[in-house]
Amino acid sequence: MLTVLLLDDDPISATHTADDLAAEGLKVIKASPFSALGAIKNAERVDAAILDPGRNEAGANQLIADLHPVPVFIHAQHASLRSAVDLMKAGARDYWAKPAPIRDVLDAIRRASVATAQNTESATPAVEAYVGKSLGMRTLMTMANKAAKARSTVLVIGETGTGKELVARHIHQTSERSNKPIISVNCAAIPETLIESELFGYEKGAFTGANAQRVGLIEAADGGTLFLDEIGELPPSAQARLLRFIQEGEIRRIGSVESASVNVRLICATHRNLMELENTDAFRRDLFHRINVLRLELPPLRERGDDIEGLTNWLIKRVAGRLGMEIKPFSDEAYQRLLDYTWPGNVRELEHTIERALVMADSKLITVSDLNLPPPIPAMSALNKSSVVESPTETPGAKSAGDMDTEELSLEDYFQRFVLENQDAMNETELAQKLGISRKCLWERRQRFDLPRNRKRGAA
Repeated sequence: MLTVLLLDDDPISATHTADDLAAEGLKVIKASPFSALGAIKNAERVDAAILDPGRNEAGANQLIADLHPVPVFIHAQHASLRSAVDLMKAGARDYWAKPAPIRDVLDAIRRASVATAQNTESATPAVEAYVGKSLGMRTLMTMANKAAKARSTVLVIGETGTGKELVARHIHQTSERSNKPIISVNCAAIPETLIESELFGYEKGAFTGANAQRVGLIEAADGGTLFLDEIGELPPSAQARLLRFIQEGEIRRIGSVESASVNVRLICATHRNLMELENTDAFRRDLFHRINVLRLELPPLRERGDDIEGLTNWLIKRVAGRLGMEIKPFSDEAYQRLLDYTWPGNVRELEHTIERALVMADSKLITVSDLNLPPPIPAMSALNKSSVVESPTETPGAKSAGDMDTEELSLEDYFQRFVLENQDAMNETELAQKLGISRKCLWERRQRFDLPRNRKRGAA
């Protein structure tokens, strides 16, 4: 029997809803929103909560966070589109205006209880499949488990698509804060003009359009974890405010004269080199040293050859289940192509490749053509399967770069040589396809190795 916590200050409405739920076989616990936490502590089990926020939206946001991981559904007497958006952002599972059809409420509660049970059962196998067999990932997850036991700030570094958020969620779920929310923020996805108000909140009338008080994401994560993805994209003004929060554990909403104390564990992630940004004053030095306490570096997928098989099997089940499609095995040639590819987009690119192959495959077997991956460069594939060889030191009797065997080149040397030899005959898209990387990755490597783009062909 499912147990539902009904939080409604209107006794007549609460009685009607409770009777409807009880008639469908659910156990109902009625309480005021102010006594919600006490009611949960006294109950043996609560599968879901139904909340009428009244006109106290800020209090409802905080209550949703406090009740986590219990799914909260909003049944609002004073419903509005803005309220629905804000409460759904705060973590509410669904939102209805009163009176809502009882069948819709029941279906939503049952779906949430099934999803919670499945997530509980499959969390550990999913992490195990993601970690794989490689020594680098095993070492990293050992460090992550140690970090989970501490309260220190964590900095997760890795290329785009390596799974930094998955590591952050693992740290949160294995920490003492697992019964509180983890709020994820992509700093690169929020406009610079809005990032401060999103993180710290604002008071009514603080600026044009601030028609009501709003709780910031840091305050919403009180007691839990705040995950700041792509922190290298944070504007300087927000960096200064964030530094104050880390040092003192206090925040001040925009337009407020008072500070509020918060208890939030901070996990940051970036694919950029923060030390280089620090040297160019694009990232505050004092903030860098504050977040660089426990440092975890995620290896790229090209360095995890032993994990390709396990990741592929896990991802194809995950993707097929999400799409409602039949799981299809890979042909030997297709599987070998997965092993030979360099995966510049890492695990995310592997997942998208598998999804495309499942959708496009005409037979019950996924072939090379279904993967739609560029053909491997022989020298690059050979280098990927062996350890990276350092460039030999030049001596008077040593071979020149032109006479050096391809197998003796490091990946960096091979890249520079290939670009210099072929950029007159190919455009940037063709170069990237031959190297098995994206145009963005090609541009970034040109900057790193100081290889200016040859414009002669375009000018001609």
